[in-house]
Amino acid sequence: MKFTFTEKKMDSSEDLRAYSVRKITKLERFFKSEADAYVTFSLERGRFRAEITIHNNGLYYRASELTNDMYASVDSGVAAIERQIRRNKTRLEKRLREGALEREVVPAYVPADEDETEEFKIVRSKRFSIKPMSPEEAILQMNLLGHEFFVFKNMDSDEAISVVYKRKQGGYGLISDDGLDD
Repeated sequence: MKFTFTEKKMDSSEDLRAYSVRKITKLERFFKSEADAYVTFSLERGRFRAEITIHNNGLYYRASELTNDMYASVDSGVAAIERQIRRNKTRLEKRLREGALEREVVPAYVPADEDETEEFKIVRSKRFSIKPMSPEEAILQMNLLGHEFFVFKNMDSDEAISVVYKRKQGGYGLISDDGLDD
């Protein structure tokens, strides 16, 4: 597993990094190929936050824990990711196409030029490859990332660009391109 550490408003010790590597490396048993782990340590109002993101085969697993002890935050974050992996890996194996966990997709994140208008100011822009998947897999990926919506190519609709989103009333919504040009 490849690790990237980031610190915000604090300095982490070598012991903390070694402890984090030891704990997070235990999650490697769930992955068939090498995963990337991004760990961010931060200090917020006198409490310690550990944010752990693991990227493997096009899926992201993320947990953020805030406690009075950084080591406890790391432990809680690893436990949360392990629960996510166990819960969602079973779901993927049962409900999605065969090989969904083995496929390797590398998103290319490229920051766009800063384009400002007077009425609408874009404060952040991302570019990434959109992979074909089913709406169920897109909902799973959205939930793993903790996002409110997710854009994907819908395998069920001739790879039309689609968006799944969380509804305020509960459940999920699906928006699809009808393929008609105006």
